[in-house]
Amino acid sequence: MRRATTVSDQAIIKTGGKQYRVAVGDKLRIEKLDSAVGSPVEFNEVLFIGRGAEARVGTPIVAGAKVSAQVKAHGRGKKLVVYKFRRRKNYRRKNGHRQSFTEVEITGISA
Repeated sequence: MRRATTVSDQAIIKTGGKQYRVAVGDKLRIEKLDSAVGSPVEFNEVLFIGRGAEARVGTPIVAGAKVSAQVKAHGRGKKLVVYKFRRRKNYRRKNGHRQSFTEVEITGISA
């Protein structure tokens, strides 16, 4: 869901132990946040901002940079089957897992 971007509206943020490349207008599914639907969220761990000659790389984060977003929804992902098996040992374990997520829309990137 990427749109045409200008020079300063791209960034790489870190949240939930993962890194995401974002632009204004992007919708992301990230690890679950404790925020209500419709509330604003700010990501202060910005690792990279800009593009081309105006790019700024953090060491490890870019000082003063932040990415603002709005919470759109909460949900749970597809069910994954975790199956452990040892041949000839009569050992079988079957578990399921559904990861919770928060869907956010990026509303602004500021340096």
